[in-house]
Amino acid sequence: MMRRHANTTVLFLAVLCLCGTAFAVVNFPPPEFESGYQLPDTEVPEGRGNLYEYMDVAVLVVALGLSSYLALRRRSRRGIFVLMVLSLLYFGFYRKGCICPIGAIGNVTLAVFDGGYVIPLSALAFFVLPLAFTLFFGRGFCGGVCPLGAIQDIVLLRPVKVPGAVESCLRLLAYVYLGAAILFAATSSAFLICRYDPFVGFFRLSGDINIIILGVCFLIIGVFVGRPYCRFLCPYGVILRQLSRLSKWKVTITPDECIKCNLCEDACPFGAIKSPTVPWHGEDHVKSRRKLGVLIVLLPVIVAVGVFAGAAMSKSASRMHPMVRLADRIYLENAGEAEDTTDASLAFRATGRPVEELYAEATSIQRSFRVGGYFFGGFVGFIAGIKLILLSVRWTRSEYEASRAGCIACGRCFSYCPREHLRLGKVGGKEAGK
Repeated sequence: MMRRHANTTVLFLAVLCLCGTAFAVVNFPPPEFESGYQLPDTEVPEGRGNLYEYMDVAVLVVALGLSSYLALRRRSRRGIFVLMVLSLLYFGFYRKGCICPIGAIGNVTLAVFDGGYVIPLSALAFFVLPLAFTLFFGRGFCGGVCPLGAIQDIVLLRPVKVPGAVESCLRLLAYVYLGAAILFAATSSAFLICRYDPFVGFFRLSGDINIIILGVCFLIIGVFVGRPYCRFLCPYGVILRQLSRLSKWKVTITPDECIKCNLCEDACPFGAIKSPTVPWHGEDHVKSRRKLGVLIVLLPVIVAVGVFAGAAMSKSASRMHPMVRLADRIYLENAGEAEDTTDASLAFRATGRPVEELYAEATSIQRSFRVGGYFFGGFVGFIAGIKLILLSVRWTRSEYEASRAGCIACGRCFSYCPREHLRLGKVGGKEAGK
């Protein structure tokens, strides 16, 4: 409906401009270009919008640096929380949640697949900078800078623990969302992430009522489940999750040694603390190896199923593109299967463009969706297969560790560690070692 109104508005403005031009031609004679008169060069000052964008980038760099410093050097949960609130106020409510690295995925994808689209430098910077910081310092962006994460963190009052297997399965949704967002952006159909941002309605104090309801649901769930959108749906989060595995420095629970008190695991509401493992018996080890072998053999089958499913849904998904919807509508009207007309179909007929050209363009778009569907389905199938394989692998740990991928550098576990209290001089050495 919004697209329909937008097309109507564009048509109305175009007609208005044409009428204004005709009126000007009648009342004002054209200038005599033979007179030697030359139009003066005009100097247009840079728009304030660009200034704000550069300021946003500068604030982002400072916030990322502070988040990394507070998590890795100061080890201050209080400092991270204050930074998180300030980021929520600035990037969320003051800048209305735009632009953000999460939504910039669509801009970057469109720039890669559409040579005519030039991505704004600010959008590119917002996409790249958190990735670069993550490669060196871990997921400081998630812990102290992201406004979407901050608004969920604030409402977390009674956290409950999500079983590891359930969490791993739910995280598959984020990969599906990421693949779909890339597919629709690559085909110039829609920026899904921006369109269905569940919290932008709160930041702008307006928006689609359905999206606002979705955001309310996430916040209600977030009272009990730590950051549900970040953990199970955020497409940018899964990129940061994988990059953080390669980070040069990482957050540590304890400043020196782990005394296995288990307090940190209870303190983390995001399931990011990995507990020590116990040795396996010989029979369990054999069963695990067999299961792992079966899953590795099944991986190509799972990928193939994903490819088939992606191709099957491509035709329906292509209707997200306005040209495909318009072609379907024109076909129904010409075939007499639709009695009324739409604003979009009237605007198209007013252009005098041959219907065959519209059908050809729609067919080309559907072909692109079919090719993209192959990659989308294969990607989801591959991720699903890898997750099954990883669930069957038993890692060896001798102490409690913060997961490189799962830790969002929030600093909650710091104040629960007795060794941290010893470092700060809050308790004596004997008491801290208990």
